[in-house]
Parts: sequence; structure tokens; C-alpha cells
Amino acid sequence: MNDETHPQPAPGECGERNPVGWFEIYVQDMDRAKAFYGAVFGFTFTRLESSIELWAFPMQPNGGGATGALAKIEGGGGPSGNNVIIYFSCHDCAVEADKAAAAGGQIHKRRFSIGQYGYIALITDSEGNMIGLHSMQ
Repeated sequence: MNDETHPQPAPGECGERNPVGWFEIYVQDMDRAKAFYGAVFGFTFTRLESSIELWAFPMQPNGGGATGALAKIEGGGGPSGNNVIIYFSCHDCAVEADKAAAAGGQIHKRRFSIGQYGYIALITDSEGNMIGLHSMQ
């Protein structure tokens, strides 16, 4: 019996892992983007060796969830309007939403309940990308 309110594990190519393994947020001004995410979440970034400019979010090799990087590609990249939203885990998403606004972003939708799954807020970062914030309170 499949209870749609409680996602069931499904066999597939991902095995025991969650489907998302990496993400990139494309930016136009790397210094501004690093300052924004640093101000909102307290992150420090690590430069990755790559043919494109990549600055990685903190990585926990044995931790759950996905990690990724800010990415800058000369002549391209940036807000694309493709409607993919990455959600960052937070202690209280309302607090991080306010930090985002103070750091040069915008609050698109303030904290609201998603039932037993907690709360989310939607913000726009310093580069015009919409991202989600998720917390259980």
C-alpha cells in the first residue's frame, strides 16, 4: 500500500542515497555571491580546481544531503528562470530569510507551514536566483 503522505523508499539507480548528489548555483559576481551566502548562513567557501570558477559550500563527507558550489562561467550562467529550487536546511527559516534581505537579497514568500514537514520561505539571492529555506520550526 502506497501512502502518498509518507514517501516510500523505491529501488532505483540511486541505491541507498537520496537522488540529489550535487548542485551548482550560477552567479555573475562571485565575490558578491560568496558574501551573500556567508552573511545569511555563515558559510565559508573552498575553491575547487575546475575549468570553470567553482567555490564549494561546506562538505561533510559522511553527512546526509547534497552539497554543491557557486559557479561562474564567463559569457554565461546566471538566473535562468528554470524554476529549479534548492532548499537550504535552517534552524528557523524566518531568521535566515531576514538575513537574506539584510545581505542584499529579497524575500519572495515569508515563512509558511508545509504541515508535518515543517516550514519554508522563498528568497532571491544577490544574483537573482530563487532559493528555498526549510526548517522544522
